[in-house]
Amino acid sequence: MIVREISCRSILSDTGLPADYAINCYVGCEHACCYCYARYMKRFTGHPEPWGTFVDVRTNAPQVLEREIRRKPKGSVMLSSVCDGWQPLEAKYGVSTSCVEILARNGWPVSILTKNALARRVLPLLEGKPADIGVTLTAFDERLRQVIEPSASPTLERLEVLEEAAGRGVRVWAFLGPFLPMLTDTEENLEALFRAVACLPLTHIYTDRVNFRSGVASSLREMVAKHFPELVDGYRWLGSARDEDRAYAEQLRTRIDRIARHHGVSEKLQ
Repeated sequence: MIVREISCRSILSDTGLPADYAINCYVGCEHACCYCYARYMKRFTGHPEPWGTFVDVRTNAPQVLEREIRRKPKGSVMLSSVCDGWQPLEAKYGVSTSCVEILARNGWPVSILTKNALARRVLPLLEGKPADIGVTLTAFDERLRQVIEPSASPTLERLEVLEEAAGRGVRVWAFLGPFLPMLTDTEENLEALFRAVACLPLTHIYTDRVNFRSGVASSLREMVAKHFPELVDGYRWLGSARDEDRAYAEQLRTRIDRIARHHGVSEKLQ
């Protein structure tokens, strides 16, 4: 892993997401998920290395945030939009956690999305604050999970983050997906994921299929060729056959809706 410490001049970014701002304390992500859409960031980093093998750490992010919140209109903030703020390096640098502490202390609403159990360290900061936390869940089978997102936390540990957060009175939600054809979109995996989240007091559930743009389709084909060669033919159309892609999306949506109804959470789907 190539790690570079860098400085930033701004850390609060305007966003088209439901939040007013986004904070990304890292450029790149060591989780190395094969489906990550944020690999398009390579166009702006100058890194020739493969996505998932480099991370730039904005070490001065908390200091910059302290200045910015005094001059920008107060708004909701998401951590993060093009990285995971609690990837393993956060254990050393703590920059995302420090930013959450600053936002919470100043009354700025915070929304967190992660796939790493390191996010537990922010839960005491969120108690009694305008905040929520969600986790991404893709595969219930741990062997499959390790193939597609090798450095992220195990699925059960992510569920424990939600349980602890809910126990502290923090609003919790889940992002299920992105679902990979013939791997994580199976009846078995969808059933397991919805069964696991149905017992949690989630405010809402997002689901999504994989985004094939920004080099994701080629990344998936490489992963499949290495670990699931029997699926190579089935992955050839990804991102290139519009009619097949549309038909697949409709079929997946129908299956998700049916399983969500079965587990009594269809009203929480976004």
